[in-house]
Amino acid sequence: MKPRILVAREVFPEVLEHLRPHFEVDDNQADVILGVDGLKRRLADKAGVMTAVSDPVNAEVIAAAPHLKAVCNFAVGYNNIDLAACTRAGIMATNTPGVLDDTTADLAWALLMATARHIQTSEHWLRAGHWKGFRMMDWLGTDVHHATLGILGMGRIGQAVARRALGFDMRVIYHNRSRLPAEKEAACRATWVDKETLLREADFLVLLLPYSPASHHIIGAAELALMKPTAHLINVARGGIVDDAALISALRQRRLSGAALDVFEGEPALNPGFLELDNVTLTPHIGSSSRATRLAMAMTAANNLIAALSGQRPPNLVNTEVWK
Repeated sequence: MKPRILVAREVFPEVLEHLRPHFEVDDNQADVILGVDGLKRRLADKAGVMTAVSDPVNAEVIAAAPHLKAVCNFAVGYNNIDLAACTRAGIMATNTPGVLDDTTADLAWALLMATARHIQTSEHWLRAGHWKGFRMMDWLGTDVHHATLGILGMGRIGQAVARRALGFDMRVIYHNRSRLPAEKEAACRATWVDKETLLREADFLVLLLPYSPASHHIIGAAELALMKPTAHLINVARGGIVDDAALISALRQRRLSGAALDVFEGEPALNPGFLELDNVTLTPHIGSSSRATRLAMAMTAANNLIAALSGQRPPNLVNTEVWK
């Protein structure tokens, strides 16, 4: 008899067809958010699950799933999964690194350009019928070329963002827990600096570090106070890394020129203060959202699940101690 699995969110039909020869598949093509109660109910008889970052696989869910052997996220981040609880229960957890690096880097640049040149707000102004002709002082933005790009979190996506800066002849500085090897720094033309220097010198600060208790509000009021009043903050990483209330205050008081955000604390809810500002660009967590990339993410998660439930080590196992 085939193992039973749950695909917790809507996916491409070809992903389900890829899974069905291996499993009895319980899908959620209606894309109903299951939450803790829904996951507990649907996972009671399942050996595996494919999850998104919106699916909270916590200790309560794990306790209600006695047959569960693998939780396969279609995302790079996995802060929706209680790794410690999975490990205690002998459950493998996987993610989908690598396949979304360039797509997310592309969006980071789209947001950087949008906040630098007031793309969103000037378009809304034009659509509202306010444009009456050329004026010298209208919509004065920030030059990107020759500016200093700061990157907090220099993993694969951070390096992809840095490489794109070469065409704009930017100075690139970064801060990471560990410094990159010299050859990778050279490929990105990037220089490691301490966090305070990064904050003080960046004209555009891009956040690309994973969320964890250690990174919660790593950008708060004190950090924002160190940044130039002409600087822009871009977050395409995770909500919670930035203290949204502190950022709203800085933007409202023009202590920061602008921000562009793809992620928020408590999303899909967001602080309503953002909606009152004309110097912030907002997108609904679409960093990896191209068809090719989202399909590759889902297929990677599916292949992780197939490997895990067929006795093989999944290619992207996060809690490696379970396999040991």
